[in-house]
Amino acid sequence: MIVTYNWLKQYVDFDYSPEDLSHRLTMAGLEVDFMEKLGEGLDSVIVARLISVDSHPEADRLTLCQVDTGSATIQVVCGATNHKAGDLIALAQVGSVLPGDFKIKKSKIRGQESFGMLCSEKELGLTEEADGIMILPPGLQLGTPAFEALSLKDVRYELGLTPNRPDCLSVVGVAREISAMVAKPLNLPAPKIVEAGAPIDVETSVTIVDPDLCPRYAARLIKGVKIGPSPEWMVRRLESVGMRSINNVVDVTNFVLLELGHPLHAFDYNLLRDRRIVVKSAAEGDVFTTLDSQPRQLGSSDLTICDGEGPVALAGIMGGENSEIKPETTDVLLESAYFNPNTIRRTSKRLGIHTESSHRFERGADVNMVPLALDRAAELIEQLAGGTVATGRIDAYPRQMAKKTLTLTALRTSEVLGMHIDALDIKRHLCAIGFDVEFAHDREDGALNVTVPSFRPDVEREIDLIEEVARLNGYDNIPVTMPASQLICHQGPSHQQQVRRLRDYMVGAGFSEVINYSFVSNGCWDRISLHADDARRKTVRVLNPLTEDQAVMRTSLVPSVLDTIARNLAYRNNDLQIFELRPVFHSVDGSDLPAENLRLTAALCGHRAPEGWAHDRSDVDFYDFKGVMEGILAQFNITGVQWAGGETEPFLHPGKSCEIRIQGKSVGTLGEVHPQTLETFEIDQPVYLMDLDLAMLLALAGEHPGFQPLSRYPDVYRDSAFLIDDEVNAARVFEVLGGIKNKNVEEVVLFDLYRGKGVPEGKKSLAIRVRYRSLEKTLTDDEIQSVHGKIVRSLQKNLDAEIR
Repeated sequence: MIVTYNWLKQYVDFDYSPEDLSHRLTMAGLEVDFMEKLGEGLDSVIVARLISVDSHPEADRLTLCQVDTGSATIQVVCGATNHKAGDLIALAQVGSVLPGDFKIKKSKIRGQESFGMLCSEKELGLTEEADGIMILPPGLQLGTPAFEALSLKDVRYELGLTPNRPDCLSVVGVAREISAMVAKPLNLPAPKIVEAGAPIDVETSVTIVDPDLCPRYAARLIKGVKIGPSPEWMVRRLESVGMRSINNVVDVTNFVLLELGHPLHAFDYNLLRDRRIVVKSAAEGDVFTTLDSQPRQLGSSDLTICDGEGPVALAGIMGGENSEIKPETTDVLLESAYFNPNTIRRTSKRLGIHTESSHRFERGADVNMVPLALDRAAELIEQLAGGTVATGRIDAYPRQMAKKTLTLTALRTSEVLGMHIDALDIKRHLCAIGFDVEFAHDREDGALNVTVPSFRPDVEREIDLIEEVARLNGYDNIPVTMPASQLICHQGPSHQQQVRRLRDYMVGAGFSEVINYSFVSNGCWDRISLHADDARRKTVRVLNPLTEDQAVMRTSLVPSVLDTIARNLAYRNNDLQIFELRPVFHSVDGSDLPAENLRLTAALCGHRAPEGWAHDRSDVDFYDFKGVMEGILAQFNITGVQWAGGETEPFLHPGKSCEIRIQGKSVGTLGEVHPQTLETFEIDQPVYLMDLDLAMLLALAGEHPGFQPLSRYPDVYRDSAFLIDDEVNAARVFEVLGGIKNKNVEEVVLFDLYRGKGVPEGKKSLAIRVRYRSLEKTLTDDEIQSVHGKIVRSLQKNLDAEIR
């Protein structure tokens, strides 16, 4: 919202300096984003007269002007075409610095000397665009600074208003805030209209089909107007706040919009079929062409202003081509209405139209401003465009909107603000900005009954009133105090601690955490080849998805993690260690809410170590991930793990993956991603994936095993190599070894696997190393051999092992 210093002073008397006003507005909650002093540093731009305008001898599009400055005659070369001898113009003399740091120098243009520049409104910072140089009104004294002669010296403020303050989307609204600061009255316009002719009820009518969408609609009729340019004061006023002049009637509606904050619309009365107005919802599929010549397809939720046959305006947003004011217009029907904010916002967003009108209506206009804005516009049209205002006005207001009353106490206000403020001060502050305040005689606590004015739709609760009191009393006056509180340290739930430990472990193992959207495409399950009856295909749909790629809530993290891998590889980030630890969502029959299950999905690809002279360039493999999983199990003291090979998940390689089982329960899968799955994600290198059900895994976490003393006695190693059948896996070997209970066996390690020359077909050679140590003494060879012999015999008995 843009306002100017001089325009504000028309409605409230104040003597703040421009800088002081800027600070006070900001401290009142109307933040000044930008302050610009119009005409500052431009006193060298003066009023001058064109003595002659001749063609440039060397350029068809330039003119050679002799200019009278009041003290001398100078020559200026000009490129505009809208000037003639005798015109008063704004001359930027040599040495002037125009907005944009444009310096005026003596120059030679196509062989002719030029001693200055004839300025347009754009070059002086008054407007965004200009069709030619600025032609000044007659009668101004030559040599006078142009901004001073035209009374254009002003200060422009650009306010960064929050959406909850539609009352300040007008000059009067901002002036109301200033009137509260200076404790002086707000001078609202008091329109005086000369009515003549037949009553308006005879000429036209207004019908509101749905009062919920349009609670109030008022109209006036002005006949015999003459469409033409607006007077200079109107043009300058609009341009000072960045609005372009169009014609006298349209300019009046824009002026009242800026002055009072209430949007209006002017119809060409003679283009209205049946000469009447009907406010109703559009029919589904209606096509309506707006003022910007764009056809709009309407829906049944869009509110339209219709004549006797069809739409002539999108209510509260934009008028239609079929009823716009044109140079030949003679009769004008003027609209002032209040529309439901939600309806305007919905249509504006759906059609992608944002106008000054919709900006105000969708935030909440003032229903009681409808007649004042209408009469103000009718008065100005009568003054600027002539014509006769029909007697009376139509004011369709079928259901009066109820006033909102809130209760407030000084005690509660003081408690919230942390300072003492009495009831009389509260009443004074609120009355200053238009609230009606009375003491509640039926209460003994000095409570106030506050009636909220219709221009403040944002005030809905007691706390809103307290905020107004704080704002008007001055945020600077609120004492600065340190909060009195107790610092209580609560230990988080064990589940949260476990998740944090797991996340920290993954980061410590070299993985980077990724976070993807919880919404995925319904087709992502085909990309990871889930079976048609897989429960993970039963998803929770999003009611209003942003795109079809985010239409359902994910039941697995795998597609998201593989997408992340693919994106990184596309940027040649080939060595990846990533994980995602997030919930997935499963549909639950008979429940509106999905079940949330926490999962960990991690992926590895590329080289095992970063590039460097001290590292080889070997690639990661299955056992890198198996080691990570074993680290997780150690973190949570989980034992009894089984690595069950065979077919696991359809997106994993059947010969290079396994199911992770603990105490007979499946907690996840681990392995190389299936080549077909990699192809669907356009990944051209092996990727290893781990997918864990954390609820199941963490439920199996064991207690801390406790500490054991370190032995003071030496350890002894015994190595044994043996042949077993090729189909016997290592897990079976360790199962047999684990069945031998002896307190002196400290560790058993499988350190070699061999197939080849010297080993029979169908056999393999395994080598184990057993470490022996006692906490009580140094073990003898006989004691060690006795235990080691039991181990060898157990392998021979249970696995048909042959000692080598």
